[in-house]
Amino acid sequence: MDSRDESTTTATKRAAAARSETPGDGGRERRRRGPSSSERDPAEARAAYGKAARAETPRADHAVWESSTNRSDPLELLEEQARTRVPELVPIRHGRMLVSPFTYFRGAALPMASDLAATPDSGVRVQLCGDAHLSNFGIFGSPERHLFFDVNDFDETAPGPWEWDVKRLAASLEIAGRDNGFARKERSRIVRRAVRSYRETMRELSDMSVLEVWYAHLDMGELMPRFQSLLDPKKTPSVWRAIAKAHAHDSHQAYDKLCRVMNGEPRIVNDPPLIVPVEEFVADVDPGEVVEAIQTIINSYARTLDPDRRHLLDQHRFVHLARKVVGVGSVGTEAWIALFLDRDRGSPLFLQVKEAEASVLERFTTISEFSNHGQRVVAGQRLMQAASDIFLGWERVDWAGDTRDYYVRQLRDWKGSADVAGMTREGMDLWGSMCAWTLARAHARSGDRIAIASYLGTSDIFDRAIADFCIAYADQNERDHRALGEAVKSGRLAAESGV
Repeated sequence: MDSRDESTTTATKRAAAARSETPGDGGRERRRRGPSSSERDPAEARAAYGKAARAETPRADHAVWESSTNRSDPLELLEEQARTRVPELVPIRHGRMLVSPFTYFRGAALPMASDLAATPDSGVRVQLCGDAHLSNFGIFGSPERHLFFDVNDFDETAPGPWEWDVKRLAASLEIAGRDNGFARKERSRIVRRAVRSYRETMRELSDMSVLEVWYAHLDMGELMPRFQSLLDPKKTPSVWRAIAKAHAHDSHQAYDKLCRVMNGEPRIVNDPPLIVPVEEFVADVDPGEVVEAIQTIINSYARTLDPDRRHLLDQHRFVHLARKVVGVGSVGTEAWIALFLDRDRGSPLFLQVKEAEASVLERFTTISEFSNHGQRVVAGQRLMQAASDIFLGWERVDWAGDTRDYYVRQLRDWKGSADVAGMTREGMDLWGSMCAWTLARAHARSGDRIAIASYLGTSDIFDRAIADFCIAYADQNERDHRALGEAVKSGRLAAESGV
C-alpha cells in the first residue's frame, strides 16, 4: 500500500477512535447548534462552550477527507469564475495553475471552499482570510516604518469557521512540501508544528486582555527570540532573503522596473499581456477625457480614506495608469497600477487598484454585510491585520454600464515574500510556524479566542488530525490538478503557459 493511502487509512481510524471523546455523532454533516458562545459571556462560560463543542465535533474528526458523489466539479467551478473575468487573461490563469499541484492549489480557493463546507467545525466563527495558503503571508512595512509579518491577501475575506483557514494553510504546507520533494515524515512534522503553533498561540492569546490581543503583532525585530530555534541563515535562506529584500521593495523599486520617461513624463511600460497602459484600451477616446475620468475615480476613492491619509494623497499628482496581471487565483480579475508623483520632489507612489468580487466563501456562509466588495476586503483586512496600508480604501466604477468594485492599496511597501519553491525543510518549518502564529492572532481579534483555545486543548489531537487531513486532501488536489491538465488537452479549457 502506498504510504499516502496508508496514512489516509490511519486518519480514518483515528477519527473513529476519537468518537470515544463523546458518545455523540462525529460525522461530516454540518449540524445546527444551540446558542453559540458570545464574547460578552464570562470567560468561564466561553471556555466551557469550547470544551463542550468537542462532544459535538470531536477534534480528531477533522482528520477525514473523503470525496463524496455530490462533490462539486472543480472544473465547473473554475469555468463559472471565468465568466466574470477578462476573457483574454483566463488562459493565463489556467496556465499558471497547471505548473504544479501547488500552483493549482493557489488558484483553487473556490473548489476548496466548497470542499471545506462539507467538513466538521466547532461552531465558532471568526473573520477568515478565506485563502490562507502559505504564499499569502509575508513581510511589509507598518505606518510606523517597522517590518511586520502578516497575512497579505484578503480578496476572499468573510466570516466563517476558523478551521477553514487552518486547513487551507496546513494543506498548502503539505502540498508545497510534496512539490519540494520532502519526505512524508518531514511534511507531517512541518504541518503538525504549524498547527501546534496556532493552537499554542491561541491559548496564549486567550489569557490576554482584548487590548493586548489587538496590539499583538509579529515585528521582524521580535523574530529572533520567538523563533530562534528555527531561524538560521544557512538552513532557512529563503526566509532570510525575504527579510533582507523587503526594505528594497517599494515604489522607487517599482518605478525603476516598470517606468520610462517619454516626452518629459514618466510612463508605465507596455509589456502585453502582463502590463498594458490604459491608452491601449481607449485609443479612440480623447486622452484628456480619460485623465478626467480617472481623476474623478481617484477623488471618489479618496473619500474612503481618513482625513490625514486623504491630505497625504493630495500631495501627489496622478500621472499614469496600466492594467497589470498579478498572482494565480486573481488572474482575470481587473487589476491596475496607478503612478503618482510627489508634487514637490517628484518621488513616485504606486497604488494598486484591484477588483473585488464576492468572496468564494459567501455561498457557503452568509452574504456580505457590505454592498461594495472593495469595502468588504478593506474591512476584513483592517480587522485581521496588525497594521494596514495607509492608502487602503475602496471604490465602485461604472465603465459603459459594466459596474465593478475595487479596493486600493500601495503596490509595494517594503513587501517581502519567501520563495516557496526554494524553501528548505527548515525554511518551510519556520515559515509555517510564523504563518500559524499570525493566523491565530488574526482570528483572536475577531472571534472567541477563549472558546477556540478551550476546544483545541493542550494535547496534540487536533494537530495530528489536521496533518492526516492534509495528506488526504493533497491526494485530492493532485487528482484535481491532473483533471485540469486533461481538460486543457481535450480543449475544454484554454491555457497559456509560461506567461
